[in-house]
Amino acid sequence: MKKNKDQPLEDKCIGKNNDNSNNTLENVNEIGTPNLPEINNNIQFITIIGEIEGHTISPAGKKTTKYEHIIPMLIAAKQDPKIEGIFIILNTAGGDVEAGLALSEMIHSIDKPKVSLVLGGGHSIGVPLATASDYSFIVPTAAMTIHPIRTTGLVIGVPQTFRYFEKMQKRITSFILRTSNISEPVLKKLMYATDELANDVGTILIGKEAVDYGLIDEVGGFSEALAKLYELIREKKG
Repeated sequence: MKKNKDQPLEDKCIGKNNDNSNNTLENVNEIGTPNLPEINNNIQFITIIGEIEGHTISPAGKKTTKYEHIIPMLIAAKQDPKIEGIFIILNTAGGDVEAGLALSEMIHSIDKPKVSLVLGGGHSIGVPLATASDYSFIVPTAAMTIHPIRTTGLVIGVPQTFRYFEKMQKRITSFILRTSNISEPVLKKLMYATDELANDVGTILIGKEAVDYGLIDEVGGFSEALAKLYELIREKKG
């Protein structure tokens, strides 16, 4: 067998001249994996993690999900005929109320099958994001915090301010009520509980508790949620 004198033997062994080596290195640097397979899939996966960032940029060092990034993905999923279902993966601490509610309404308004999965947490405005899908799952160890709306910074102590907060709270509450099986008295009881959180008002639900209250549909992980989404897709096809 003739050797190629133009290429050292060690270069052949480690694939230095392989076209994929640069892509592999980029994957390691960016996401910590040597390679990601390209799969032709009919499911659009969307992850909502960290803090929901709205009109104001979050401080440096915070992991955020920018709503202006997610909305175009949802639009593309709706318009792409190859996409038959949407899978929302949540691990969020909450964040901007209007941005989170806008995303929730956007998800809910898409007429393709949608399933959500709460992994680490679906706190605060993450609650309507979880209930926005057609069917929702939560893993046994995930947590969801239900509490009234709050704000930071300057607050003008006039009746108009409190009426504004009341209207904002009503927007969130009404969305959760029409996208889940929880009743209004139970939701308000959880939201205004004073014996659950040390320095706050509200309730933390863990895993099955969220299902028992009717907030989430089922306890399950990724495989169960994906199987349910395929089931919804088959039902839609008839």
